[in-house]
Amino acid sequence: MLQRPRRNRRTSAIRDLARETHLRVEQFIYPLFVRDGIGAPESIVSMPGIMRWCEEDVYREIESCMALGIQSFVLFPAVSDDRKDKTASYGLQSDNFYLRIIRGIKQRFPEVCIMSDVAMDPYSSDGHDGLVMDGEIINDATLEILGAMAVAQADAGVDIIGPSDMMDGRVAHIRGALDGAGFNNTSIMSYTAKYASAFYGPFRDALDSAPKFGDKKTYQMDPSNRREALREAYLDQAEGADFLMVKPALSYLDIISDLSAHADVPIAAYNVSGEYSMVKAAVERGWMDHDRVMLEILTSIRRAGADITLTYFAKDAARLLQGK
Repeated sequence: MLQRPRRNRRTSAIRDLARETHLRVEQFIYPLFVRDGIGAPESIVSMPGIMRWCEEDVYREIESCMALGIQSFVLFPAVSDDRKDKTASYGLQSDNFYLRIIRGIKQRFPEVCIMSDVAMDPYSSDGHDGLVMDGEIINDATLEILGAMAVAQADAGVDIIGPSDMMDGRVAHIRGALDGAGFNNTSIMSYTAKYASAFYGPFRDALDSAPKFGDKKTYQMDPSNRREALREAYLDQAEGADFLMVKPALSYLDIISDLSAHADVPIAAYNVSGEYSMVKAAVERGWMDHDRVMLEILTSIRRAGADITLTYFAKDAARLLQGK
C-alpha cells in the first residue's frame, strides 16, 4: 500500500503535527450571570458549577478567569420580578444593576471584552424577547426598545452588543441607534440563527425568564430549517453585524459550517446551557470522562467553522489548555 493514513497517527508528536483544528483560550467567550445585591454566589441547580454573581464577586471571578487567559465575557442579568414590566423599562434605566456592573468591570479591567445581551425577556413581565400586545409579539415597536437598550449598554462600556431577540430588522435599527448616539465603534454580534430549541431550559432557570404564555416559535427559528439560516445571515451582515452567531451549537454544526462558508465576518457559536448540563449530569453519574468529552465538543464546534465559542466550559477548558 502506497497510502497508509495511520502513519500520521503513529505517535503523539506526529499527531500534533497533523492536527487540523486547534483550540485556543482566546477563542472563548465566558457567559456570566449577574444579580443585584450582596451575598455569596447563588448556585444554579440545573447548571453545576455555574453561579449568579453579585457585583463584588463577579469582579473576583473575572480576575480569576483572566489569570487563565480568558479575556472575553458575555453578561446576563437575573432581574427580580418586581422590576419587570411589559415594556422592559428597567433595561433602559441608566442606573440599573446590570449597567452598573458593566461600568465597574470596565473601570477595573479595561482590557477585557464585554459582550451584552439585548432582548426584552430578562426585564419583561411577559417573558418574551419582544413587546407583547394582545397576545402577539410586535416586531417594529420592539425595535425602538432594543435600540434604546443597546445605546444604554454601549454608554456603560459594552464592547460588543449582542441582540438575542430575533426580531426582523433589529441589527439595522441598533446600528443606526448606536451610530446616532456616537457609538460607531461599538460592535454587534447578532444572534443570527437562534433556533427555538429545547436546549435552553437551564438558562431560563438561571434567569427565571421563561415565557409566561406560549412559546418563542414565531421569532426563533424552526429547528428543521437550514436554508433559512443563510437568509438571516445575509440580512444581518447587510444590516451591519460584525459577527454572526449560531445558537445552539451541537445540534447545528451544519449551520455553523454553512455560515462559515458563506459569510464575510467571523462566526460565533453558543454552546448552550442544555449542552453543558447534559455533560455535567452524565459525568456526575460516572458515565463519561469530563475533560475528554468537553474538549471533543469544543473541538467539533471549532472544526465546523466557528471562530468564536460562547461556552460555560470556558474556565474548565482554559485550565486544561493552559496546563493550570
